[in-house]
Amino acid sequence: MISTKLKIETINQMDKNSFTETLGWIFEHSPWVAERTWSKKPFASISDLHQVMKHIVNESTTEEKLALVRAHPVLATRQRMAEASVEEQSGAGLNQLSKEEFEDFQQLNQAYFDKFQFPFIMAVKGQNKDTIRAAMRERLQLSPEKELEEALQQIYKIARFRLEDLIIE
Repeated sequence: MISTKLKIETINQMDKNSFTETLGWIFEHSPWVAERTWSKKPFASISDLHQVMKHIVNESTTEEKLALVRAHPVLATRQRMAEASVEEQSGAGLNQLSKEEFEDFQQLNQAYFDKFQFPFIMAVKGQNKDTIRAAMRERLQLSPEKELEEALQQIYKIARFRLEDLIIE
């Protein structure tokens, strides 16, 4: 993760390795998205870059999509995760759960994983533990196909937030 914001022009001038290293974390532990995006530059804006990255994921195989979804951490757990995920979950208060809340999240996470075989994913920026828990309960009712699509939509939101934190236009 980069601490200084970069201009879109700087992103456009990067070689493939620098581009992949700089943007590889945008999609959690899936630098292949950035690597495939590089050949589509130049990008006119953050929105343009984001749209291309979404297109790369949409055009990927089902196995690649599932690997992308499975690369995300389980919400409200104490597992090791990427720095960006730690910050995002902390911002939603998921690092300050009571014992009962933590156990409730663990049960929901397990029920979700048992049904879908991947972790619950939600763009938690601007959310709190109550809205997240309600979304988990709601989305447990979806079909596996619908939930994979919803998980990808949430990943796209996360990627957009991360791009906005990294790049200025």
